[in-house]
Amino acid sequence: MAKSNSRQDPYHVDTSKRLADIQAEMRNRGIDVYLGSRIRTMSFIVDAFVPWRSYIVIPAEGLPTIFTFVIDSARILSETWMDEDHVRGYFGAGGADQIEVIQYFIEEELDIKKGRIGYETGMATYTAEGWLTHYEYERFSDALPGFEFVNSHDIVDQASLIKDEGTINRFREAGRIVDEGHKAAREAIENGGWKGMTETEIGGIAALAMRRAGSVSEWNFAGLNEISSGWRTGLGACTPPTTKEFAAGEALMFDLHGMFKLALGDHSHNYLIAPATERKRWHADNFVACVQFVADHYRAGATPGGLITDLEEFAEDRGCSDYIIPGVEHGIGLFGDEWRVGASMDVPIPYWTDPDHVYQENEMVILAMQYAAQEDEVGFRYENPIVINKEDCELTSTYPLAIEEIE
Repeated sequence: MAKSNSRQDPYHVDTSKRLADIQAEMRNRGIDVYLGSRIRTMSFIVDAFVPWRSYIVIPAEGLPTIFTFVIDSARILSETWMDEDHVRGYFGAGGADQIEVIQYFIEEELDIKKGRIGYETGMATYTAEGWLTHYEYERFSDALPGFEFVNSHDIVDQASLIKDEGTINRFREAGRIVDEGHKAAREAIENGGWKGMTETEIGGIAALAMRRAGSVSEWNFAGLNEISSGWRTGLGACTPPTTKEFAAGEALMFDLHGMFKLALGDHSHNYLIAPATERKRWHADNFVACVQFVADHYRAGATPGGLITDLEEFAEDRGCSDYIIPGVEHGIGLFGDEWRVGASMDVPIPYWTDPDHVYQENEMVILAMQYAAQEDEVGFRYENPIVINKEDCELTSTYPLAIEEIE
């Protein structure tokens, strides 16, 4: 793996180990070939940005080969550790489309004519997951009749759950970059700068600051940077930003996204524009207290369900439980991975959430909380990728937790 980064690099990731872990589990399950199609799978193994519809074929022994749209194959080759024999392009022409190219590769180049193919299917909360489509499944099944297709997405999910030091360092840098975006946004709205400004404008100001600080993408599938103001903050979401102008007395919700070496920076910060009513200030203080409560209770051994139960009791004591949306996190990984949402429910739901999931050291999630009071036209959001430690958690964005009143 000649192009892998140096082990002295603080952002080094061991792609050899990642591949070995996946192949060990493939052999354990009797999987002869793994056909990966999700963005997260590409990111984890290739360690390069793979935006076009792509597939990665992993044999039980040997190196993987990625198949991507031909216009992007040279670029991916130049950025990844993989050599030209293992980065292939496909094209929409007879004998060269993705199904036929991969069929030939498996049967003729790998010389595997029958066996078990692990593939990736399921459901997700956002569009660009990359599950194999029904049409693709039918085409591959017809093209490879000697194979049994087995849903094996959890092999990569399990291998990528615990983050190594290089990956954690990437997230720390992504957090620093996002903080630069928040600093620029704060400077833009203070001293009356918010007057006449729109949600889309502040999103662009923050994006430019983050790009200058080293971000390569706003990455998010829900409208790049997510910005809302006034009554829109009370909706519980802020995707995408609109051309609505900020106004006196409103709340502002700035949810910024950056990407550094495929690690995602994602941090939300909230403001009140003066003059803030006593009621809105009460909501703001409640939200800050609830976020701090959850941040103080994240640690190895905790579970999403346990954190939510404790949060609900805390919010009940403050009289704000009706406004806290019952969730504390969503999953985080290299680009494309938001696979879990920690929410309040009685039993696990496949592909969605497991309230009894036990956090481990060096696991990462986004501490994600929302507060919505539509009747008061106010709401808040907090998101911050965290590293789970034995006794606490590390916030990768260090931007202060507070809801300031801006003049």
